[in-house]
Amino acid sequence: MNDTYFGSLFRRRIIFIVIVGFVAVIFFQLFSMQILDQPAYSTKADENSVKPIYQNAPRGVLFDRNMQVMVGNKPSFTLRIIPADYDQKLTPFLEAILGVSDGYIGRILKQNEQFSKYIPRRIAKDVNFKVIAWYEENSSKLPGVDYIIETQRDYSFGVMGSHMFGYSKEISSSMLQHRRDEYSMGDEIGSSGIEKTYENLLRGQKGIQYVLVDSHQKTIGKYRNGKEDKTAIKGYDLVLTIDKDAQMVAENAFKDMRGALVAIEPSTGEILAFISAPEFNLQDFASVTSNEIWNMLNANEEKPMFNRATMSIYSPGSTFKMISALAALEEGIIDTNYKVHCRGGFQFGDRFFKCLHVHGSVNVTTAIEKSCNTFFYHLVLKIGLDKWAEYSAKFGFGQKSGIDIPEETAGLLPTRKYYDRVFGINRYPKGILVSLGIGQGELSVTPLQLAQYAALFANYGKSAKPHFLHGYIETETGKYTEVVPKTYDINVKSESFDVVRDAMYKVVNGAGTARNIRLPDIHIAGKTGTSQNPHGNDHAVFIAFAPYENPKIAIAVIVENVGFGSVFAAPIARDVIKAYLQKGNTKQLKQSDYLSELKKTKEEKIAN
Repeated sequence: MNDTYFGSLFRRRIIFIVIVGFVAVIFFQLFSMQILDQPAYSTKADENSVKPIYQNAPRGVLFDRNMQVMVGNKPSFTLRIIPADYDQKLTPFLEAILGVSDGYIGRILKQNEQFSKYIPRRIAKDVNFKVIAWYEENSSKLPGVDYIIETQRDYSFGVMGSHMFGYSKEISSSMLQHRRDEYSMGDEIGSSGIEKTYENLLRGQKGIQYVLVDSHQKTIGKYRNGKEDKTAIKGYDLVLTIDKDAQMVAENAFKDMRGALVAIEPSTGEILAFISAPEFNLQDFASVTSNEIWNMLNANEEKPMFNRATMSIYSPGSTFKMISALAALEEGIIDTNYKVHCRGGFQFGDRFFKCLHVHGSVNVTTAIEKSCNTFFYHLVLKIGLDKWAEYSAKFGFGQKSGIDIPEETAGLLPTRKYYDRVFGINRYPKGILVSLGIGQGELSVTPLQLAQYAALFANYGKSAKPHFLHGYIETETGKYTEVVPKTYDINVKSESFDVVRDAMYKVVNGAGTARNIRLPDIHIAGKTGTSQNPHGNDHAVFIAFAPYENPKIAIAVIVENVGFGSVFAAPIARDVIKAYLQKGNTKQLKQSDYLSELKKTKEEKIAN
């Protein structure tokens, strides 16, 4: 009995201990879940019922030097798909509503299938309001489809500027792999021009809005009354060096022509006008660029996507004669009394190099004024290849300028090293040097380099790196920061410059080759050129600066396949010079001036 009793008691105690232990474990788990781990579970619950909606920041506005808007922003509707919730059976119907080709939506989803299926994919930007109205009426039948209001670039301010402004586009999957800490799927990123160079200033900071959703992911209200939301911060506004009015005159002049124009403020390197023609319509890149438009632009024989101003290389023709003149004067090889008799050309070996006219006895001033080839055939042989190349390099030829857009080429400045590589050491034909004396032969330059060249003559060899950005305005503080460019001096005596500058003055204001563009109230100094083109008609070239007494603008113009520079390029330069100088807006604006202009601009917007 006793053994049985004690055995039964022991079993009851064991069972009691097990029950108590089990209850204690449950109690501890409940305590842990409700008290100790409550914040974590609360966060988890929020994640299941709270939906973050990211808001892309508007990109910064692009102003000209006088605070006129050149590129702005406007609202647009973007239709999206969340793959996790999307019914693939809707695709044909949705593609028909959007007016896109069969398979369009499938391609977008496939391109980004390596990313989470809960991340929305943008399938159409700048959607027509009628489509949005249709969506609102049928949203309950369109699981996984929604839309957001974003901003896109607005190019309705009268300036095209396609090659300098550039464009932004949706970041590619391959690029996103390396920049996930900065960008998300569907974000815009600068792809060319100023948009690319100053992406970090223009892009702004994303906003985020948290909303409560039900089991069907339908929004039912704000989360915590919006206390956790973050407002998107617009990117910094950029104040560019461009003069909008001069830019518009230049664009109008090139409407039916191919070529390029670059205008620079000589002392600062500020770019005042910039044209590569033909241009393309940036509005085609403001939203999703269709394959049809992209293929058409790339197939166009006139190459509208190619930046002629910084990447196309041309023979500079007679505009390059000033290099030989300046080098010879600076090195003491000639003075103003040195003369050559022009009989209509120059015999060198068994080849006769022509001049356009019989000029008779000419000195360096008259040779530039009348563009006498014969004088420079003789002169470049006296200078020699090495000195000619040395002075050409001083003016920036054969090297990139460092302009603040990514598309630029260095051109070709042939040197002894170059010719030794082509022909063998010291075996190059001396006739090549004769051609270089008048800007022909292997020498190739960009319009930007020619503008920089003109600016250095205008400012006695002193200038700054060509650039588009004057400064930027911080969105949150309104603080204006001015960008100071790198300056340089080619160290040539002012007396040498005086001789060449005087000759350039007479090209327009004397009996020179550009007297047809003479103005009564603005003294322009310039040089005409005709660039030989082995593939068709010659190109017209003209470089200039004005006013001669106190230069505020230097310019280079190249018009393709039209002939003489005096007839086609010089009048365009004259019109742009007039547009810039006659408004009286040529003062060197400082930070305080820009802040004053910005304040006035904001007040005018409020008033209107």
